[in-house]
Amino acid sequence: MFQSLRQFFARPADAAPPPALPEGRRVYAVGDVHGCLGLLDSLLGAIEADDAASSPAETTIVLLGDLVDRGPDSAGVIARARELKQRRDTRILGGNHEEMFLRSLHDLEMFRHFIRHGGRETALSYGIEKRAFLEATLEEAQELMRQAVPQEDVDFLESFEDMVTIGDYLFVHAGIDPRVPLAEQKKHDLRWIREPFLSHTERHELVVVHGHTIRDEPEDCGNRIGIDTGAYSSGRLTALRLEGTSRRYIEAVENAGGEIVATPVAA
Repeated sequence: MFQSLRQFFARPADAAPPPALPEGRRVYAVGDVHGCLGLLDSLLGAIEADDAASSPAETTIVLLGDLVDRGPDSAGVIARARELKQRRDTRILGGNHEEMFLRSLHDLEMFRHFIRHGGRETALSYGIEKRAFLEATLEEAQELMRQAVPQEDVDFLESFEDMVTIGDYLFVHAGIDPRVPLAEQKKHDLRWIREPFLSHTERHELVVVHGHTIRDEPEDCGNRIGIDTGAYSSGRLTALRLEGTSRRYIEAVENAGGEIVATPVAA
């Protein structure tokens, strides 16, 4: 009986408060864009409308990385992200595909790897003639890309952050190593990790919001929230809206007719 009473009275003290943003803050975190400019534009339009219809707040947009590769217009996505950052409080994370892109400009083996994982589409989005690129040797193709990618884009990609903390949330591209304190995380894990992060069920220091690993639906596991819904393959780009203790989603979806529609989705 006394044990039961102790357990009963201990519950309120032991229960952790729900994760929250500071009062007056609002965040929209956007999953992996992968060169899908149409989806990004539609989603950003929906975010603008949602933010305008909500109570006044200090609003931040967080792009979770992998803006480039696989989809048709990485150059356009980079331009849109730069424009967004100039007019909005926007934080942009570097993903593993930005890392490959930057390294491939000077590392031939990385360029080979980059081309096999969506980099060809990125190179062609910079206006390189497709036939010339496909018929070039590896060294020639790398030089074509070096000449086509402007230095301002290289500088912009190099400015991307590794992690962003707002309130009780940590925003990263891929995840964290759950065995290591946040202050000691390695850049490689922040951009590339899957396990043991994805299967970890215990609480982290903060709730981790990430992309990198594709799921059919946003994945809220309590200790982490994954919002990469595979834009380049599914035609679906997802944003997570955070305010106070609330969470909900906004998605841009390309239908069978090629029309893109952005709609709120219940959490």
